[in-house]
Formats: sequence, structure tokens, C-alpha cells
Amino acid sequence: MREVEYRSSGVPLEEYALTRRDHSRQKQSEESCERVRRQVDEDVAKCRADPARAERRRQAFENVAKLMQSFKKQDHEIMRWRVRLYCGHIIETEAHYTYTDPIDAGGYSKRCPECGKDGLTIVAFEPIGLRGEPPEPTEPTPPPPPKKPTRAELERRVKALEEENEHLRAELSG
Repeated sequence: MREVEYRSSGVPLEEYALTRRDHSRQKQSEESCERVRRQVDEDVAKCRADPARAERRRQAFENVAKLMQSFKKQDHEIMRWRVRLYCGHIIETEAHYTYTDPIDAGGYSKRCPECGKDGLTIVAFEPIGLRGEPPEPTEPTPPPPPKKPTRAELERRVKALEEENEHLRAELSG
């Protein structure tokens, strides 16, 4: 497992005053959620009008669900984050350990389980730790393969061997 330096922004458990940037990001999130809702409503209407389309859509969702389940990660690959949402509530969220913060991991906005509001932006976050400890390596990692010599190194080696060969021939004949 590679080392990752995790970022924090604010301290979720301390008092927090929303900034202009927080208000702006929340407004963008709400506008984005509304655009997505309209697109979903349009798509649902099209699926109701066309049963074949609805069946293709259902099958596509089933395929995606199967694919996502096949990517199940181990506990030591999941980083836990404490985040403060725009509404002020504090929740825990998770992301793959390779992400340095929950926003980069696609957690720009969340649904708050306490107040039920959706599309709330994360205004502060801090890493808590991995969901589980990484397993101990069962055997030592093998040494890296020897690096291949360069052409110049090979030419020097050939020249040295030719000189040694001449020297040995001179000794044998003399």
C-alpha cells in the first residue's frame, strides 16, 4: 500500500462559521442538483412512453450494479472521514484510501441523515483513519530485477574481454 498524505480543511467538531465561499458552493450544488432532477424527470417520462427503452435502462442499471459489486474493496483500502455539512451536521463518510480528501473522491455534496436535506456541500473535513489495518506481508518483497546494462557499458565490457583474450593468447604463444 502506498503512503498518502491526507488533507484536512477546518475542524469539523469545532465551531464553524460559514464563509462566502461555502454559500457560493452550496448554491452551485443546489443548482446542479436541480438540473440533474430535471434530466431524470425527462428520462423517466421517456421510459414511461417507451417500454423497450425502460427495459434497456433497467438492464444497464443491473449491469452497473454487478460491476460495482465486483470492485469490493478491503477494509484497509477505505479511509474514513469526519465531515461537517453546510447544514451544520457532522457525519462520517468513506472513500478509497488513495484520495487525499473526501471532496476529490467525489464527495462534493452529501445527503444529511439528520435533517434529510440533499445536496449539502462539505464545508470542513478531517481524516479519521482506515476502516481496517493492512495485513502483514506474508513474504518479503522480492528484490527488483537487475537493471539492463546500457550499450556503452556493454561495449566497454566487450573491449575489456577482447583485451584479456589477446593477453591470454600472447601468454600461451610466448
